[in-house]
Amino acid sequence: MAQWTSAVGAAQLARLLNSQQERPAGPGSRRPPAYRALADGIRLLVLEGRVPVAARLPAERELALSLSVSRTTVAAAYEALRGEGFLESRRGAGSWTAVPAGNPVPARGLEPLPPEALGSMIDLGCASLPAPEPWLTRAVQGALEELPPYAHTHGDYPAGLPALRAMIAERYTARGIPTMPEQIMVTTGAMGAIDAICHLFAGRGERIAVESPSYANILQLMREAGARLVPVAMAEGLAGWDMDRWRQVLREAAPRLAYVVADFHNPTGALADEDQRRRLVDAARAAGTVLVADETMSELWLEEEVGTAGMPRRVCAFDPAGSTVITVGSASKAFWAGMRIGWVRAAPDIVRSLVAARAYADLGTPVLEQLAVNWLFSTGGWEQAVALRRAQARGNRDALVTALRRELPDWEFSVPQGGLTLWVRAGGLSGSRLAEMGERTGVRVPSGPRFGVDGAFEGYVRLPFTVGGAVAEEAAVRLAAAARLVETGGTGAAAESPRTFVA
Repeated sequence: MAQWTSAVGAAQLARLLNSQQERPAGPGSRRPPAYRALADGIRLLVLEGRVPVAARLPAERELALSLSVSRTTVAAAYEALRGEGFLESRRGAGSWTAVPAGNPVPARGLEPLPPEALGSMIDLGCASLPAPEPWLTRAVQGALEELPPYAHTHGDYPAGLPALRAMIAERYTARGIPTMPEQIMVTTGAMGAIDAICHLFAGRGERIAVESPSYANILQLMREAGARLVPVAMAEGLAGWDMDRWRQVLREAAPRLAYVVADFHNPTGALADEDQRRRLVDAARAAGTVLVADETMSELWLEEEVGTAGMPRRVCAFDPAGSTVITVGSASKAFWAGMRIGWVRAAPDIVRSLVAARAYADLGTPVLEQLAVNWLFSTGGWEQAVALRRAQARGNRDALVTALRRELPDWEFSVPQGGLTLWVRAGGLSGSRLAEMGERTGVRVPSGPRFGVDGAFEGYVRLPFTVGGAVAEEAAVRLAAAARLVETGGTGAAAESPRTFVA
């Protein structure tokens, strides 16, 4: 019986390999043999999770044709990978990817670093901040006081606690977007919300239009649901969406869903203006596309002029009938990821369908966490906690920007006015190889291709500003060391073992 669980076609693997930029030739370095370069490329795709473990690779002849190399080159690369433990083969079953014994299985998303690794590794993979105390403790204490009546019930509220649904609806109404509690469903984080929406609207094989780049974990969620992703390039810099491209894709591809982050986009930090929001809603309505607007970053503006002048109206404000836009919100970014409370705002019939589907999923969201968020909303604690979060993120952003400009002056980025991430062009280096070498120098950083489709953005990395002060400075030093290793093909002086660093 074959031990592979999926397959990678020759054309797809060739696209992924061709997206990898060649390493610059450092002083005294030599270009590796073709078979070695091919083996390194496949190994890197496996380590990053872009080619899954236990995926059947193309036959040698097929891959040779797709790459325009000799079959001997592919055979030698496969043999090298077998020797290193990254490939297994059996006559009649083909060859499939593996990881050497003792190595962790690569993650395909952006999971937080295990706690035991935090002492020596600076984690720039997860764009989340520690809880804003004392507000977490106060919210949990307030929730415990409200818990007794709910403890006498079954505890399953598929649509969410009525009090929290009403409070979320009231907050939308206060922003000029009339909303009833029947239009709200509380979910287990924004990921839970988008997963439910994808299962309802986009069955296997359906097209979903996504920004390019976009949030890596959402892209992977959609891939695993069987969706066909249609990338739409962002405008240059922090200019938001390229509306000509969006109109063309919606008109020609007619995707069932479109997923966008209008407020401090993840990963670029872009903020779409009101005209772009209005035009995108109009284009989606004309194409019959359901527009999913992720506003989990909407309250994380970091410049006073943005807060004073007022953020652009929410995307759903341009869909008064509620037939086109589904909004997803969350407490994870603005408050704390450990809270795992998200919500959907949609037309009542859509909410009813989403709620009905929960009987076959998670049944509902934990009661205590819902009560804690409701306490924050109802007491004014949310506003004070988010103000603390903004100040922390602003200080981290400024420290990281200063350190990067000092240590890596040829890296390019625009400083966003909000959100939690920098989208960085890495001076002509491969983002995938920077991520690989970062593991050696003690800094964990996700490469650009994780945020794209089929190998796009190889020259980028995403850097969240979740560390500040001396830790941000040390992160930049370690990134510079990783960059030097990439420039020398990993053959330069071995990096020192990263010292334990306590934030």
